[in-house]
Amino acid sequence: MASLTTSPPVVTPLPAAVHAPATVRIEPPHGWLDLRLAEVWEYRELLYFFVWRDIKIRYKQTVVGVLWVVLQPLLTMGVFTLFFGRLAKLPSEGLPYPVFYFAALVPWAYFAASLSSCTGVLVSNQHVITKVYFPRLVLPFAAVCTPLLDLAIGFVVMMIITLAYGYRPGRAILLIPLFVLLAQMTALAVGLWTCALNALYRDMAAIVPFVIQFLMLASPVAYSSTLVPPRWRALYHLNPMADVIDGFRWSVTGRGHGPGAMIFVAAGVVALVLVGGLMFFQRVEGTVVDRV
Repeated sequence: MASLTTSPPVVTPLPAAVHAPATVRIEPPHGWLDLRLAEVWEYRELLYFFVWRDIKIRYKQTVVGVLWVVLQPLLTMGVFTLFFGRLAKLPSEGLPYPVFYFAALVPWAYFAASLSSCTGVLVSNQHVITKVYFPRLVLPFAAVCTPLLDLAIGFVVMMIITLAYGYRPGRAILLIPLFVLLAQMTALAVGLWTCALNALYRDMAAIVPFVIQFLMLASPVAYSSTLVPPRWRALYHLNPMADVIDGFRWSVTGRGHGPGAMIFVAAGVVALVLVGGLMFFQRVEGTVVDRV
């Protein structure tokens, strides 16, 4: 009797669902208040890449390397100590002149480097922004983040100098990150305006160094804020960097003036300039590719 064998049935897998390719529409901002900050957060990895790239480029093929971060404020401190301290004998709030000046030069050097870098960031990256799309706000954000490494190194040197002169910081040193944040937001707020204007008018590249020098004279870097007459101090402390520098000195040494009520007014001024800079930058962003 013949047996009949049958092969098992072949199960054919169902075809996977075919997904249509995602379509991304790139549109200009709708109105002045369409800031698209959430889009910047989505590109945070690109922000990290720009920061790391700028750090590598800055210290690549340099003889002294990262020591420049230390030498520049040290040399400036020596000049200030000699001319403003020993010769002009300006008051230093009871602090040794090296401590007094270096505690001001660390945050000021960060602000000046951030503002200068932020101003030219669109023009220096024109080969990137003309080829691929990404939120242009990533560039000025990266410009104010890159000098944070220099600030950290300068802060370590400042602590060494302060401890060498016998000053022991107290709990007020925990407020240093708040002063750094205020300096960063100030540089970003002003830098957004100068960055966008520099993409439209190259004159800004020549104006900004003068602005930085003027702001340095309007900030208590080479002198104590106590020299400002009382009737002008409210107006004087509208400059956020005046509060940042006074705050640095006070936090590290315990001498000088701590943050008062005017620091909140200065923070409000920074917030207004920052929001205005974001709106202006977004309006310029739509045409910046054709202008750079």
